[in-house]
Amino acid sequence: MQIQPADALEARKCLPCEGGVEACSLNFAQEQVRLLVGWQVTTEGKWIRRSIRFKNFVRAVEAVNQIADLAEAEAHHPDLHITGYRILTIELTTHAIGGLSENDFILAAKIDSLLAASFPDAKNHE
Repeated sequence: MQIQPADALEARKCLPCEGGVEACSLNFAQEQVRLLVGWQVTTEGKWIRRSIRFKNFVRAVEAVNQIADLAEAEAHHPDLHITGYRILTIELTTHAIGGLSENDFILAAKIDSLLAASFPDAKNHE
């Protein structure tokens, strides 16, 4: 794997992963998320996470539904959590390898693009 800009990741398709691939290193993950919008690497380096604050609950649920459609198309599925009625947290990992794969960064870039296009008023939430 190599570090890629968000637009290059977005142009790619997630590939099926059933294991047998080594998870990326913490250093790689930290470098790659710097090129994405609002994502953070968890302390142990096995997940990336982004939280977004929406105008209201309905907009957060709309985002969940659009992300779900995207995830189905990519056959790579994030964990999605709505808390505080309008804060959506998106978490990505590749369960089959117990860590991060290129698919996680590809889907993160695609989610960023979707959010920018469909929810321009949404804000990153710390």
